Amino acid sequence: MATSLTNLSRRRTVLLAPLLVLGLAATACSAPGAGESTTTEPDAAVSTDLGAAPITLEMYAETGFPLAKALADEFTKQHPNVTFNIREDQFTVIVENAPRVMASDNSPDIIRLPTMVDLVKDGLLKNLDPYFTAYGWDRFPASQLVQLRVGDGGTTRGTGSLYGMGLGYSVTGVFYNKKLAAQVGMAQPPTTVAEFEQLLAKAKTAGVQPIVQFNKNTAGINFPHQALQNQFGDPAQVADWIFQKPGATFDTPAALKATQTIQKWARAGYFTKDANALDYATMVGEFQKNNGLFMFNGDWESANLDKTMPGNVGFFLFPTESAGGKHVAMSAPNTFGIGAKAKNPDAAAFFLNWVHTNATAREIAVKVGGSSPGGPSDLAVPTAAPNTVLAETLTASQQLGEENGAVDFTANATGGIFAAAITPEMQKLIAGQQTPEGYVKAVQAEYAKELSR
Repeated sequence: MATSLTNLSRRRTVLLAPLLVLGLAATACSAPGAGESTTTEPDAAVSTDLGAAPITLEMYAETGFPLAKALADEFTKQHPNVTFNIREDQFTVIVENAPRVMASDNSPDIIRLPTMVDLVKDGLLKNLDPYFTAYGWDRFPASQLVQLRVGDGGTTRGTGSLYGMGLGYSVTGVFYNKKLAAQVGMAQPPTTVAEFEQLLAKAKTAGVQPIVQFNKNTAGINFPHQALQNQFGDPAQVADWIFQKPGATFDTPAALKATQTIQKWARAGYFTKDANALDYATMVGEFQKNNGLFMFNGDWESANLDKTMPGNVGFFLFPTESAGGKHVAMSAPNTFGIGAKAKNPDAAAFFLNWVHTNATAREIAVKVGGSSPGGPSDLAVPTAAPNTVLAETLTASQQLGEENGAVDFTANATGGIFAAAITPEMQKLIAGQQTPEGYVKAVQAEYAKELSR
């Protein structure tokens, strides 16, 4: 989850304005807390002085993502009085554990956030508005932080007070194997969904596995599903649903068409036969073994692929339904927040600010995390070596920002939607045990149930 899902690694190029516009749903953010009611009131006074006394920051992070530890190690190198105790879990485990862990007396200082609304509603996340003011985070593009705001007493996202920051700001798309692409006659990335589907058919005919995609433990096939959903309808409707806007629903013609397409691809053998038994790490391994033409994934994997498949991997944003249309892609911060019961909140905020503004930290965000480091617009994004997939993913991120096409992950709509509905229902769909109509209704039913609690 890249929200919400999956594994991190790396990225590239030019001066990318640190990211992205969530402008589909709400490009304008209100000033922190302006006119908004939130469950957790901001502390009046905070300190931006790290001091010299020994501090141990407790961090709860997602397993398999090296960025958090790499940043923690560098921070300790620069600030030896601060050490980190890092606990890691699978994303689905964090989803289940976060409320209980954050309510305990051993609440982490810094935690990877599966979603924020429920945690804010329950008073478990620290309101970061005082740090926004103290550190001058108004220098960040407002759109960069819009997904991290919660207002109206913890009931809406995209406006109100700030409750999280990103350790990298990622973009998703499609990685492709260049040798296999040449084998099936793909001279350049497809420009429409129809062209993409033609390539899937050509690959299948040529005996090349069209898509290698994980669907075990967490629904990796939600990546192509949402990529299609974003193109088949108004992505603002998707964003409204994720942000829990009144009246928003998942049961739309776009979601149904996307689900029907996923079912069609599964029946045609475009996904790996054992997708429901394929976890994330195995998927990446299969792609690295040249066992798939395409892999839907995020820029966090680009540096790893540059290392294991040098010169043989490309990346493109999922194509538009009509030629010349604007791209839309799931793009979200690798979100971390500070627990309301954190023992060292000021030091945790110092770390989050450092991640965005320190030159070495920004380099790590690109080279290890594969993502834009975010932060103030006037800070250059570190470049990546030319002719690398890391360079291509950074370029894609810039393109998405220019086209104002970033949207959050549907997996982030509620605290339980991914584990309780999207994953099991997608697994049943791929196994032929669920219909497209049943899928969209089941996801919406779980969403409504969670919002009614």
